[in-house]
Amino acid sequence: MATHDSIEADWLKSAATRAVMEALEAVEPGCARFVGGCIRNTLRGASVDDIDIATQLLPADTMAALKTAGIRCIATGLEHGTITAIVHGAPYEITTLRRDVETDGRRAVVAFTRDWAEDAARRDFRLNAIYADAEGTLYEPIGHSIEDAIAGRVIFIGDADERLREDYLRILRFFRFNALYGLDVDADGLAACERQKDGLSKIAAERIWKELKKTLAAPRSSNAMAAMQASGVLDVLMPGGNADDLSVLEELEQGLKLDADPLLRAMAVLPRAQSRLEGFCEHMKVSNEEQRRLTGWSDPGLGHLLQLAKRTARAELLPVLYTHGQQAVCDRAVLDGVMTRHDLKDVRYVCSLAKRWKRPQFPVGGDDALDAGLKGPEVGKALRRVETRWIESQFKMKREALLELLRAPDSQPIQRH
Repeated sequence: MATHDSIEADWLKSAATRAVMEALEAVEPGCARFVGGCIRNTLRGASVDDIDIATQLLPADTMAALKTAGIRCIATGLEHGTITAIVHGAPYEITTLRRDVETDGRRAVVAFTRDWAEDAARRDFRLNAIYADAEGTLYEPIGHSIEDAIAGRVIFIGDADERLREDYLRILRFFRFNALYGLDVDADGLAACERQKDGLSKIAAERIWKELKKTLAAPRSSNAMAAMQASGVLDVLMPGGNADDLSVLEELEQGLKLDADPLLRAMAVLPRAQSRLEGFCEHMKVSNEEQRRLTGWSDPGLGHLLQLAKRTARAELLPVLYTHGQQAVCDRAVLDGVMTRHDLKDVRYVCSLAKRWKRPQFPVGGDDALDAGLKGPEVGKALRRVETRWIESQFKMKREALLELLRAPDSQPIQRH
C-alpha cells in the first residue's frame, strides 16, 4: 500500500531488510534510505525484485557496519561507492550518496556527498529519485517524482540533453521505462534522445543489446519502439528495422496466449534478409543460441508455412519441421501471420503441430556407411541421399530398407524439402 507521503510493503518489513537497515543506522541514525525501483514499483503496486539503499556512510564504513552485524558483504563497485549485502541469499545494493565530477557518456568519476539532493540530481528520471526511510516515509528531493511514478511519466531530471551526455545508455533507459510504464512518451525527452542518438556509438554493444531485450519484453514495447523509430534511434541500433508491425505481433501473442518474447519481437522489427540479420548479430555480439534463433526463421527453405496449415498438409509440414526445427517453424508461422495478417487459426495450427511433434531419430549412421564399404566423401553423400528418401517416406522406411538403399549405387538426386 502507498500514499503520497509513505509506503507499506512486505519487503520493507522483512527480517532481512530490517537487519540491513539496522546495521547501517547503528552507526548513524537516519543515514540510510531505500531508493529507486523498489520505491517506484511499490507506489505503482508492482512487484519488487531488487532493493537498493542509499547511504551517507562512506563505503569503508558501510562494510564495517555490515561485518559488525554479521552480514556478508561484497565490494561490487567500490570506486562508485557500491557494496552488496547478502542476507539469507537476498542481495541488497548499498551505495554511498554521490555527485558526478566528470562524465564522458559511458562512465562517471564521482565524489561522495552527504547531500540527498545532490545524489538525487545525478539520477536519470524523476520517478527514480524517490527515497524512503526504514519506516516507509517518503522523501522527494526532486519535485513531481512521486506524481510521475504513480502516473508512469518518464521525465528526465533537469536538462535532458545534459543527462544524456553524462551517460548515453540513458537513451535506451528512456525507451525501456516508457515500454514499462509510459502511456504518452514525453516529447522533450524524445527530442533530446534524437539529438543525442549518435552518442550511442560510445556504448558497448552488449549493454545495448541487454537494454533492447528488456524494452522488447515490456508490456508497452510497441509504443516505445514506435517512438524510438520516430526519433531515428531505431535506425542507429537496428539498421533497416521497422517497428510498424510490433503492435500486430503483440495482439497475435495475446490471441495465441504467448508470453512476451523479446527475441520474437526483435525479429518482427529487424529486416528479414539473412545477411542483415547476421550483421546485426555480429555487431551486437549476441550469443550463438540467440543468433541461431534470430536468423533461423528467415531461411527461405521454410517456405510458405501458413499455406500448408491444413490437416491435409501435415505430410508437407513434417519434413520442414525435421529440417529446420520446432522453434524456427513456430517463429516463422507467427511472423508470417503478422506480416500477412493471416488467419489466426492457421498460425495456431502450425505452432500446435510443431510443439507436439517429436523429432524422429534417423535410424542409420556413419558406422553403417563404413560397413557398406563407403569411404571418405562418399559417406556423407550417401547418408544425405538415404536420409532424404527416409524424410520423403514420412519417416516410415525401416532400418533394413534404408541399409539396402545405402548399399545401392547412387540414384538420381532427390530434392530435399
